[in-house]
Amino acid sequence: MNEHDSERLAGLLVSEGMVPAEDDASADVVIFNTCTIRENADLKLYSALGHLKAEKVRRPDMQIAVGGCMAQKDRGQILERAGWVDVVFGTHNLASAPALLRRAAAEGPLVDVWDAPDPEAARDMAPALYAVRELPWAAWMTIQTGCDNTCAYCIVPSVRGEEISRPLDDLVAEGTMLAKSGVTEITVLGQNVNSYGRDITKRRPLFADLLRALGEIEGIERIRFTSPHPKDLGPETIAAMAETAAVCPQLHLPLQSGSDKVLSAMRRGYNSARYLSRLADARARIDDLHVTTDLIVGFPGETEKDFEESLAVVAEADFDSAYTFIFSPREGTRAADMVDDFVADEVIADRFRRLKEVLDRSALRHHVAREGRREEVLVEGPSRRNDQMISGRTRQGKLIHFPITDVSARPGALVHVEVTHGAPYHLLGELVSVERGPRHKVRLPLLRS
Repeated sequence: MNEHDSERLAGLLVSEGMVPAEDDASADVVIFNTCTIRENADLKLYSALGHLKAEKVRRPDMQIAVGGCMAQKDRGQILERAGWVDVVFGTHNLASAPALLRRAAAEGPLVDVWDAPDPEAARDMAPALYAVRELPWAAWMTIQTGCDNTCAYCIVPSVRGEEISRPLDDLVAEGTMLAKSGVTEITVLGQNVNSYGRDITKRRPLFADLLRALGEIEGIERIRFTSPHPKDLGPETIAAMAETAAVCPQLHLPLQSGSDKVLSAMRRGYNSARYLSRLADARARIDDLHVTTDLIVGFPGETEKDFEESLAVVAEADFDSAYTFIFSPREGTRAADMVDDFVADEVIADRFRRLKEVLDRSALRHHVAREGRREEVLVEGPSRRNDQMISGRTRQGKLIHFPITDVSARPGALVHVEVTHGAPYHLLGELVSVERGPRHKVRLPLLRS
């Protein structure tokens, strides 16, 4: 979601007549779009701002802005610690960034952070259509902002506000416009996509309806989404995934812990048995389902017994991959006050290592099982580590690298690749055929005589 907000910010600046700069030294405007989920984000921000101080002294007209979740939370503290910042704006007034920069140029440094979102502004996200996307054939689509859950470790409801859903018709219209521009893959975003539309209908969520409606848009070949909440994953969503051809067989279902005691302390709203039951339902309906998850190690009060229960559930869930995090106390959350129950760093490090071993075994087993299969792959571009290889994603979202043997397998093309090797974090393969070339529009520079 933060990546998409950055794309929207870039689009807003381009609409003001700006162009991307090569580096800080040549930039007239530098914007930091911040996260506050973990403490290291705070440290990285102030380190980056410190590096820019000398450049700001050398070029006083250069403007520096800080936005996003950390700006929403800390507000005035940012100017206190980094007085060379020109603008601080929050999560609820991202679209105001260009106007705030103009004001600051005339009035001096300013902080403009809204305490709550404007529901109508949150539902009207037209600037997203003009976002500067990293991949022209793939687009993020924010369907809701905020979160109504009360997870003990999470700062998101404090900095993003309550859930506000965008109208379904607006989202379908946006998807249609994206398809006309050559976008073939959409990733739907929300803090809890399963509850999308509950604030609109006041009866039931509309997420399954949205998946089906997006799946009917001509030109949209792949639909992904993140993240659903396990407590709200219902049969209607699973059915929509199974029955809508464009929806990819990929499910990111955050577990966080396999200990029922810890899940209760986290205020997650489900236990391990309920989680595994929902996961089994999804696998039974959706063929070749790729499942990923989030896991937190060292939540306050987590005992060795709790951790061993987590390992058992993780092994039973048999995930394809996982995002693992060390608990990071965030001021303003319930968990931050559980100081007496904090787990020692050396204990967390050992548990983190043991958890990684279980996850790596599962990931490797899944990837080895795909050897010899023919996969439909959307090409992303040259491999970052080997320019003789191309990288792409299967429908399950798995990263695959294969040698360049056909120049028509360009970024945005859809190809078939036979898997030759499975590693824990990626696949290797050989190009079999090119199904189609890129559909996105390529902007060519104007030549002037």
